[in-house]
Amino acid sequence: MVDSSARDNRLRRYWDRQAGSYDRQMAYVERRFFADTREWVCGQAIGTVLEVAVGTGLNLHHYPRDVELTGVEWSPSMLEVARRRAAEIGRDVDLQQGDARSLRFPDGHFDTVVCTFSLCAIEDDRGTLTEMARVLRPGGLLLLADHVASSAWPVRALQRLVDTITVPMFGERYSRRPFPMVLAMGFAIERHERFKLGLIERLAARKPGDPDAVPRPIQP
Repeated sequence: MVDSSARDNRLRRYWDRQAGSYDRQMAYVERRFFADTREWVCGQAIGTVLEVAVGTGLNLHHYPRDVELTGVEWSPSMLEVARRRAAEIGRDVDLQQGDARSLRFPDGHFDTVVCTFSLCAIEDDRGTLTEMARVLRPGGLLLLADHVASSAWPVRALQRLVDTITVPMFGERYSRRPFPMVLAMGFAIERHERFKLGLIERLAARKPGDPDAVPRPIQP
């Protein structure tokens, strides 16, 4: 059995090493595949906002100026880049180091929770989504975007093959799709778009509004 703490440390060191070059690596992918996805997601955020896995802060300048923004990131080096970016653009944001799988916030603390292009690289996507739902207030908005399992079966087959290399090397998964899990938790989908052979998916989903509602566990 693989020691999960040892694996976590190895993956954190990997993302620390990527911090200095991450923005350059993403530049082509952003232009070729993501289109206006960051604007689409962040532009819908309102009130108190949590961004999970904020990375180097590529989303920061897309948020409305009137939101109260908090960002959580696993990698200290990525977080340092995000802090520099926030200072450069004059963005007031509380940036914290933390684990998306165990968020250090009370239940129902945020009006909006955001995660873009990060669930693909988090070991426990189900646990992370459950944590996002927990810290989101009843009636709050969940905003997600990621590369996902393609709607074209030949591409999906290739993605599963790629996973056999990328998952053990640096934890990146190409054959995941959060959308069914969000539905299983009882969220109401308000906006949903999928494009580029279904490789890119983005959604806005509303947490059940009953203050006493508890998110349903996600079935494996």
